[in-house]
Amino acid sequence: MREPDASLRRAGIATCFREMPQAQGENHHEHVLVLSGLWHIAMSQPNDSEFPSLGIFKCMASLIHKGINDRNWLLTNQNIYIPYYAAHIIGSYTMNKEEFAQKAVQSGVIPPLLDLLSGKISWVEQRVAVRALGHLASYKSTFESVAQHEQEVVKLALKLASTCLQVVYVDFVALKENKRLEYHRNLMTRGVGDLEMENRKAEEWASQLQCWSLYLLNCFACKDRSLDLICKKVFLKDLCDMWGGLISHTSPAGVGLIRILCYSKVGRKNIAELPKVVNTLGNLSRSSDDWQYIGIDCLLLLLKDPDTRYKVLDVAASYLVDLIELRSLGDKSNVGETISKVLLNLKPNREKVGAALLQEVVDRRNKDKLLSEEKLEETRVLVSLIKQQANHMFRLGEVEEALLKYSEALGVCPLRFRKERMVIYSNKAQCHILLKNADSAISDSTRALCLSNPANTHRKSLWRRSQAYDMKGMAKESLMDCIMFINMTMRVKIPYHAARMISKHMEATWLFATARSKVEKTTQELNQVGGDNENGGNHEEQPRDHEAKMMMMENRYNNLLHGN
Repeated sequence: MREPDASLRRAGIATCFREMPQAQGENHHEHVLVLSGLWHIAMSQPNDSEFPSLGIFKCMASLIHKGINDRNWLLTNQNIYIPYYAAHIIGSYTMNKEEFAQKAVQSGVIPPLLDLLSGKISWVEQRVAVRALGHLASYKSTFESVAQHEQEVVKLALKLASTCLQVVYVDFVALKENKRLEYHRNLMTRGVGDLEMENRKAEEWASQLQCWSLYLLNCFACKDRSLDLICKKVFLKDLCDMWGGLISHTSPAGVGLIRILCYSKVGRKNIAELPKVVNTLGNLSRSSDDWQYIGIDCLLLLLKDPDTRYKVLDVAASYLVDLIELRSLGDKSNVGETISKVLLNLKPNREKVGAALLQEVVDRRNKDKLLSEEKLEETRVLVSLIKQQANHMFRLGEVEEALLKYSEALGVCPLRFRKERMVIYSNKAQCHILLKNADSAISDSTRALCLSNPANTHRKSLWRRSQAYDMKGMAKESLMDCIMFINMTMRVKIPYHAARMISKHMEATWLFATARSKVEKTTQELNQVGGDNENGGNHEEQPRDHEAKMMMMENRYNNLLHGN
């Protein structure tokens, strides 16, 4: 690399790439140093064409193949690190450049990457293998090369997405420090981290492994490939819980794949038959999640398709009608208008949707047109008077009477008075919470949040919906609203009630919560059949497992509050 003559330097590098996989002797530990250096270069300069043009892909493919097929070599010195670095280098260089992806495929990287994907070493190598294969499958010119192994790739990606969290939990997180594989620990922390960093990286890597597996499946689904495998009912239900936690902020995870499937006839047909999936989309559409618009899009796609419309009509319409006054959502404009048009087009089938829902859509579009400016001001005064009466009843503890008065105020309040309507809907939501009517509280607080400017920023409504979701045991939705509520709070100190709510739901939404529950259930069943474990290993490891979990939750909580 230091050779001043460019031609000599390139010749030397090419020779190095060509000879490295065939090297023999006792100096194999030098390979790890070379691979580590190449990894740093690939990460920092992924668009530099020098190494790809000199044979780095063929070298990396050969090293992976050697690591998989020569176990003695793999376990010599530090060679165990080499397959990980090699696959990571392939993925980094193929991330942005299609021409590099073409060179990689021509150099034979796909078979060794598939071996890693199948778990022939460990989940750590699976993570970088699925990342690299995802990049190769994303380009038109290299997709078919990956698709030559379509059945194998899709089945492995499906299995990874569904099981990787449990694998990482069992094989790493739940273990004592001295039981964890040393090279896994070193890769995660670069050899300088502590237990807290290890646990944090394990959570991050597990989330990435799941999200990158879903991305690889996306590459096939968007081309209508292997839909018979991807649309299995069990997997579609699993997708509802693959939300990435609060780790992979840039990935829509499971719901992203659901949306891709909703663009295909086969995908819509299978999704419409699963109430769990439809309800997940509905809950997402009425949430503070960054991917809220995906839930709305999917419901609209299902309603527009005459073959799936009647299967989802009642459920989808009940969610969407709360969003008809939503003007914009991120870079999406006229969201409520789009929703209204779809619902109004269902008018001939109003008995399926519910006359009240459709009539509400129609009324909201026509009410203002009949009012003069003078009449509008008179109505504003009337609305204010009724609202004051409702507030007075509420303060006296007459919650049901107050609720009726708030509904009366909404009945006469013009559509253009968005701020007034927002406050009334929010007050109605509070009444419903006190009356233990969680569903109505969610509906009214959602309508209030649609009227806020920008959307989803009315603090009281966020907190009230968080409480309502908490009443229904919906930890994820409650947590997201509570986090948004805190973000909207200008105080330096976080309100105690919000901190308590977050603390309550952090454990339930922990990335490994389901995996931990399954392990504990299995352990209890084994203990019931065979008595206590002779070595007491499970009981001995529980304190360490709890400590690891609490460290990761605390770190995630701090990151959320500081916007990291």
